[in-house]
Amino acid sequence: MIRAVIHMLLHVAVPAAIARQYYGKIFLRAWLIMLATMLVDLDHLLADPVYDPERCSIGFHPLHQYPVIAFYVLLAAWPKTRLIGLGLVIHMLLDGIDCVWMHYET
Repeated sequence: MIRAVIHMLLHVAVPAAIARQYYGKIFLRAWLIMLATMLVDLDHLLADPVYDPERCSIGFHPLHQYPVIAFYVLLAAWPKTRLIGLGLVIHMLLDGIDCVWMHYET
């Protein structure tokens, strides 16, 4: 339970910290764009059960596949889509950290 709470808090706090550090003048806009990328988790609705605390998202859900993650990195490299790509890459990194944490928890 604590892992899930920390995971969700990091999905809000890490984009906020990056937006504050690197996009100070447009902090709120940058943060909201990166938060909007959390909609990538809608692909969890395709799974049965929708939420499984012991399931790693990376490599399981359609929008959490490695080729798709590579596309997110490309989005982050292009200035016009950088914030979207950054939000998605941060999301995938945090999900990856959660997968590692999950394996050490058992």
